[in-house]
Amino acid sequence: MKKIVLLYWGKGGNVERVANKMFAMFDPELTDMYDVASFDVDTIKSYDLVILGGSTIGADHWKEASSDNVWATFFRKLEEHDLTGKSMALFGLGDQVLYPDHFVDDLGTLKEEAETVHANVIGSWPTTGYTFTNSEGAENGMFYGLAIDEDHQSDLTDVRIKQWTDSIKDALDIKA
Repeated sequence: MKKIVLLYWGKGGNVERVANKMFAMFDPELTDMYDVASFDVDTIKSYDLVILGGSTIGADHWKEASSDNVWATFFRKLEEHDLTGKSMALFGLGDQVLYPDHFVDDLGTLKEEAETVHANVIGSWPTTGYTFTNSEGAENGMFYGLAIDEDHQSDLTDVRIKQWTDSIKDALDIKA
């Protein structure tokens, strides 16, 4: 098994494109990438670092247990595992212009779920450079993970991903 797993949802849009860019920042010999629907949660303890991300759209329904809710299914299976000692880094996509009161709220939900399984959340990111009025994904001038706005700041995405992934590698002493 590899040391790092990058998990994301939804498929086919900005989240998947951003996940692919992140994946490219890590050694492919040490890293796996899956959408959360196809990931076997029972293998999660095999990884030293879990990178988890998604979009704020629909985040208010993530915990609802309907059969077609991919996040709810993933989180319920995740709760069967104790990830004490494992690191989890989070990323979230949002639109700070259309949804300034809920910008990257998904980071807050992801943080709550990570804490439920006792994972060590790493990779906070400064709120400087973003314009929003509220976020459940931020506290004291820091997002709980990397915030990406592909709709209004796509020109900053690659630089932010590089800086964020480099900081995670440094924090965990990951080579390449």
